[in-house]
Amino acid sequence: MTVETMPEGSAADVTEATDTTEVPAPVEDARIERALEAILMVADEPMSVVTLATAVGAPVKRVRQAIAALVADYDGETDGGVRRGFELREVGGGWRIYVRDEFDAVVSGYVLQQNPTKLSQAALETLAVIAYKQPISRGAIASIRAVNVDSVVRTLLGRGLITELFTDSETGAINYGTTDLLLSQLGINTIDELPKISPLLDDGAEGFEDVR
Repeated sequence: MTVETMPEGSAADVTEATDTTEVPAPVEDARIERALEAILMVADEPMSVVTLATAVGAPVKRVRQAIAALVADYDGETDGGVRRGFELREVGGGWRIYVRDEFDAVVSGYVLQQNPTKLSQAALETLAVIAYKQPISRGAIASIRAVNVDSVVRTLLGRGLITELFTDSETGAINYGTTDLLLSQLGINTIDELPKISPLLDDGAEGFEDVR
C-alpha cells in the first residue's frame, strides 16, 4: 500500500501560511497592577474593566482585583502607604486617574504659570465650539472641526478654560463646558452674553461661490 503525501501548496499549508494574526502576549500576573497603571496614566477617557482586561490579556476578575489594589495603594491604605496627590476614580462605568480635589487649585495655578503664551488658532476654534455648543463631547467637537482635537482639549483643560461637566451614562463620553475663568477673561458674566453667530454668517443674498 502506498501512502499519498500532501502536495505542496495544499490547503493545510495555505491556512498555516496565511494565519498571521498576532495576539498580544498577556502580562505576567505579578505585573498586572503596574501595567494597568501605565495604561491609565495616558488614558484620555475613562477605561472600562473589559477594555483594560483586553489590553493586559488578563481575566476581568483579576483586573477588578488589580484596580481595587491600585485604589487602596493611591489612597494610602496599604501597609506603610502614603496617600497620593491623585486618585483612581470610577466615572461613567470606566476608570481614570484624577487629581485629588484638594489639589485642584495648586495644579491649576501651576499650569497657568507654565503656559503664559497665547492660544493657537486651533485652540481658539475649539474653545469657540465648546462655548457655543456646550455641553459637548470630544467626538462631537472633532466632528464639527473635522480634525482630531485630543491635544487641543487637553491644552484648554490645562489652562482652566474648560472643564469636564459630566460623563454620558450610555456612551461613557465626557462632556465639556467652559469655566468661570473664561468668563472673566472675556469680561462677561454669563455664557449667554457671547455675541450671536448668525449676524456673522453669509445669508446667501449675494450668492455662494461655486466650489468644485
